[in-house]
Amino acid sequence: MATSPTFRSLSHRNYRRYFVASIVSNVGTWMQRVAQDWLVLSIPGNGGAELGITTGLQFLPILLLSPYAGVVADRFPKRRLLQITQATMALAALLLGVVAVAGEARTEYVYALAFAFGVGAAFDAPARQSFVSEMVGQDDVTNAVSLNSAAFNTARIAGPALAGLLIGLLGGGMTATGWVILANAVSYFAVIVQLERMDTAALHSPRPAGCRPGMLLEGVRYLAGQPKMLMILVVVFFAGTFGMNFQMTSALMATEEFGKGAGEFGLLGSALAVGSLTGALLAAGRTRVRMRLLLAAGVAFGVAEIVAGLLPSYVAFMLFSPLIGFSTITLLNSANSTLQVESDPELRGRVMAIYMTIVMGGTPLGAPVIGWIGETYGARWTLIVGGSLVLLGVLLALVVRAAAERRVAAAEHRPEPAVARFGT
Repeated sequence: MATSPTFRSLSHRNYRRYFVASIVSNVGTWMQRVAQDWLVLSIPGNGGAELGITTGLQFLPILLLSPYAGVVADRFPKRRLLQITQATMALAALLLGVVAVAGEARTEYVYALAFAFGVGAAFDAPARQSFVSEMVGQDDVTNAVSLNSAAFNTARIAGPALAGLLIGLLGGGMTATGWVILANAVSYFAVIVQLERMDTAALHSPRPAGCRPGMLLEGVRYLAGQPKMLMILVVVFFAGTFGMNFQMTSALMATEEFGKGAGEFGLLGSALAVGSLTGALLAAGRTRVRMRLLLAAGVAFGVAEIVAGLLPSYVAFMLFSPLIGFSTITLLNSANSTLQVESDPELRGRVMAIYMTIVMGGTPLGAPVIGWIGETYGARWTLIVGGSLVLLGVLLALVVRAAAERRVAAAEHRPEPAVARFGT
């Protein structure tokens, strides 16, 4: 039994099994991200364009399908649904690994399997997010969400390093990347097996929603009537769209502004992850999330990006990067926990799907804008403008919440029609 408040969710046997398995799976996922990029570049004639297309195809299903995946998550038992999505991603990784080990990988194969992997991930995300509360109950949701983030960021530090080591030891070619991708395929079975071993009687599972027309719109209308949730969604939209373009902004700062190479760029990613892991562990000690914390994290994130854009040297930028990671994960954990705790259990899958769509779906909109700013005005302005827009988003979110509260209050006090009052 876990006795520390930071790890109290691990006292739930179901969550403890899931947590350990998720670390294994997350390490495998980060290993594949590195190996897949290396595989694309190892195919003769490929370059940055093919790498960008592969990444876009992998994330496109999340943007297109997540809202519908939320409906599926509310209609079916999430434990079984997660086993299916994990098996789908395992199959995609298995096929990609096999063709790479055989030395037969082609660009079109990678495109197709990256898209298939993304389809599995699109249906996995809302089910996985909303399943947390079923494993631990409402009182420990905040802690469990934070521990999930800690596991993810631990894997984010370990996975790429392990992938690079294995690819190097295995010769560095297409075959080497294939073996690393196959290791990821195997890692999904850790989650599948532990989901099967769960005590279903201990799960806090709501009754699955029945199939009926307009279920997606029902989720949208529900959110429209929740002022606090609307405020959260506005904040995370601006943060995700204009602020969380770390791969691009860090690359531009490392190479163009400070004249560094790939190694120094990699260190910036690790520095961000260290800050994120620290923030996740601190968040795990909280029993509840206050809106002041969420808004303060949004402001801190915006200010941190602006400050980072003004720093004079690479060393100063690297040492400051953990603060960006810390404020980012504090904002996202606060948003995730609040939405899960306060949403109707029968609508939670749709709520989390809309949340994931907003957080991740804004990137295709914001990244080109931030990229254009970097190309036109310089790398520093990607952070200065991005951070400024995050601050604008926090201010707009407060305005949206106030307007939504007035609208809800007016609807509650609206007199009933005369026909209804007189019963005729």
